[in-house]
Amino acid sequence: MPIAFSLLFVCLVGILIAVNPVVTFAEDSQVLARKLSASGQILSLEIIHKKAKAIKSGKILETELEIKGSRYIYEVELLDDKGLVWEIDLDAKTGQLIKLEED
Repeated sequence: MPIAFSLLFVCLVGILIAVNPVVTFAEDSQVLARKLSASGQILSLEIIHKKAKAIKSGKILETELEIKGSRYIYEVELLDDKGLVWEIDLDAKTGQLIKLEED
């Protein structure tokens, strides 16, 4: 029994270590987005969500701020009225559509 408990403990610690950087990155991404939006370097989430819904109507599931090269990009995941999930990439500074694809 002690060996099984030890193996379980090691597995749980490994999972926590593996997941923690992702959670930290997501939190850092939110903080960065707020700072950049407040300084006027990128558009606010409210504006980005309006632009995404103008491209494809539906419910916003998730929005992430990504950095590709020297460009900030909002990746918006949206569920449409037919139950399909779409990925909409928008330039964070201008709101211009970069990519629209079914996820």
